Amino acid sequence: MPSDYTPQRVVSLQPSATVILAAIGKFEHIVACTKYCAEVCPQVRRSKQVMVADSWTAKREEIIAVKPDLVIAAVPYQEKAVAEILKSGARFLGLAPKTLNDIYTDIAAIAGIMNAPDRGRELIEQMQREIESVRAQTRTLPRPRVFCEEWGKPLFASQPWVAELIDAAGGKFVGDPGVQQAPETVLADDPEVLVAAWCGAGDRVPLDKIIRERGWGEMGAVQHNRVYCIRDDFLNTPAPTLIAGLHALAAAIHPKTFPQSPGLRCIADGDRQGRAQRSL
Repeated sequence: MPSDYTPQRVVSLQPSATVILAAIGKFEHIVACTKYCAEVCPQVRRSKQVMVADSWTAKREEIIAVKPDLVIAAVPYQEKAVAEILKSGARFLGLAPKTLNDIYTDIAAIAGIMNAPDRGRELIEQMQREIESVRAQTRTLPRPRVFCEEWGKPLFASQPWVAELIDAAGGKFVGDPGVQQAPETVLADDPEVLVAAWCGAGDRVPLDKIIRERGWGEMGAVQHNRVYCIRDDFLNTPAPTLIAGLHALAAAIHPKTFPQSPGLRCIADGDRQGRAQRSL
């Protein structure tokens, strides 16, 4: 009988890997993950995984302690952190997705290694069907200019996969995805919809503050209250969670066609809340 070489003890150093493992039915093989995984994968909060440092700050002692036979990490890396992972002696799968196709490939790779290729294929097809369904609903709609940022200081545009989701949601991404932008350049592009999804900020991006500090008051998106915050894990976790981000983008770009989505906050809503609080 051939031996089963499927990893039985996996350390996940990135939320995307944890989400993918859970989605293909292999969550029980995760013996350690990061505190950030708990923010995007509810199963982590209910389980007993060891918490370890992430892909940016990995420590070999933590990895060795849980005796894994596979470590999964993803960008962003530090050279030192990669060295720490390699010195742990465990097999290492390193991911660096940029596009939706890259993400599908990563899902297929993880599913293949975990001996669940059919589950991986089904997951990819589910994501593709949902994206194409939204695309079909927006095909005949106007395509407003959309700027989406993943960090504020310095200002960075969101990744290429977010630009692809914006296209499917019926918008036109302005600027260069994944590249640092000058606030003046974004203002000159005059986006009609502005979205902030800062890494690690959840849904707490201070929309009023960034508009004021950047001098964006005359921007079309601002003038028409088309400024939004989307939970960062919905757009910055290259995993099935992107489908939630897709629906949030569609609701922001075409609010008359798509219903209000969880994880989406409009600056107009914040203004109303602020006025209500001040009146108490």
